[in-house]
Amino acid sequence: MIDALLLISGLVLLLVAADLLVKGASSVAARHSVSPLMIGLTVVSFGTSMPEMLVSFIAGMRGSADLAVANVLGSNIFNVLVVLGVAALINPLKVQNSTVVSEIPFSLSAAILLGFLANAALFSARPELSISRLDGFILLGFFLLFMLYIFSISRADSEGDPGSPPAGSYLGSIGFILIGVAGLFLGGKWAVDGAVALAGQWGVDDAMIGLTIVAVGTSLPELAASAMAAYRKETDIAVGNVVGSNIFNILWILGVTASIRPLPFSAISNVDIVMVIVATLLILLAIASTRAAGITRPWGAVFIAVYVAYMAYVIQRG
Repeated sequence: MIDALLLISGLVLLLVAADLLVKGASSVAARHSVSPLMIGLTVVSFGTSMPEMLVSFIAGMRGSADLAVANVLGSNIFNVLVVLGVAALINPLKVQNSTVVSEIPFSLSAAILLGFLANAALFSARPELSISRLDGFILLGFFLLFMLYIFSISRADSEGDPGSPPAGSYLGSIGFILIGVAGLFLGGKWAVDGAVALAGQWGVDDAMIGLTIVAVGTSLPELAASAMAAYRKETDIAVGNVVGSNIFNILWILGVTASIRPLPFSAISNVDIVMVIVATLLILLAIASTRAAGITRPWGAVFIAVYVAYMAYVIQRG
């Protein structure tokens, strides 16, 4: 009973915190003439990735490498197929040209890079798969490149017409962001703790928890933030949040964790890396198939259907 209440409380807190974060981020973007997309790629995506950071870092330090890696891969798959799928069902998502030619390909490249680094040992005399400390530093190097790109784009945006300032105080907007991030962090932790405890009571296999309950639980902030952004017609934040979070998850979270303690890598996880790549390619396919250069409601339904099929495979595999 207590575990169920903890799960429900976490979900409620996630929704409230996501609303505050989107309000504050949109206001700050307007005040600094920074596009909502850039705010979604940075402030919102970093804030909503904090639960993944917490779970994967602690799991990696405790020697539970499978949980750390599965959490990141499962979260990225959930982000694309469910978060963008639900957001598109709420409101069709228009995608900026810069996202199509830069951010989405960068996210795709991050997944391919992770797959290469994790399997690099296959080309050596001792094929013991792992994400080594060197691999971690390489991931962090690419994350630095991504942040430099975001900084350059933000400077270009700030040179535009500032327009009229939004209503409300600047400190109030910052307060919304800080409270929203803190609420997402705490709500995600409550939701995951409750879900994992319930899974343990039901006898669910630990290897499957990382890709299912933990991955879904730590991705609830992305789902709440993007769904709320789509409802408020802040579609740039909805898309930027997912793309930015996926880049943060692979390059920052696994980069930091592996650079401190190498992560042994299970060969079966290559299937999940391939699924991350396929999910990302689906975004480009959805955009290419529509005249409006976006993700329509029918494509949102396709995304969710693909995730359901993937979950059926994971359960069968487990």
